[in-house]
Amino acid sequence: MEGFNIFVRISERKYIINFTMKDTKSFIPDLKELGGLVLGFLPWMLFLFFSGHTLLSLKIAVVISLLASITLGFSDLKRGLILSWGTCIFFIVCLILVNFMNNVWMAREMDLVSNLALAAIMWFTVIIGKPFALQYARRGLPKEKWNDENFIRGCMFITVVWASLMTFAVLLSILRRTTWLPFANWVYFDLTILNIVIGLTFTTIFKRKKRLQRENA
Repeated sequence: MEGFNIFVRISERKYIINFTMKDTKSFIPDLKELGGLVLGFLPWMLFLFFSGHTLLSLKIAVVISLLASITLGFSDLKRGLILSWGTCIFFIVCLILVNFMNNVWMAREMDLVSNLALAAIMWFTVIIGKPFALQYARRGLPKEKWNDENFIRGCMFITVVWASLMTFAVLLSILRRTTWLPFANWVYFDLTILNIVIGLTFTTIFKRKKRLQRENA
């Protein structure tokens, strides 16, 4: 009996180790897709962190974000990804208006303008039937699966969620300019960060669930 118990314990140990390794590997495709999405949003996140509260810091943030959108998103720009092109065009406009023309209104309302621009880009991809999430998701997918209805529907849903989150960010920027919710600036900043975290978390969980459903079908 003792020998049998040892065998059972060893078998259970092997099962746990194998299960853990398999479970870890199953996250690799999800992490890769998340990394691609984060790169798409990185110029906006850099802009959020570096823009600061002075005109000089805003100008520096514009340059950093524009360079990031070109260098990190060069391959996406070549492939015609709408989010990448929209991001690049936005920061070029900011460079002209803020850095070269010292447009005070643009500088003062930058948080509202940037959130509105990002939300507009996302809703635009929904309206024309080319959700930005679909363009990113197709990168690691065989071409024969690009036009799968469930796949396209899922990417459209993800894009609508992101567009809704960015619309909420626009509303936060509007509320910040009223006396209805007189919170400190750091509260609105944290809410904006939380908005992005919610979007990334939702996207990762949703896509992982859909991928496991396809694999187990």
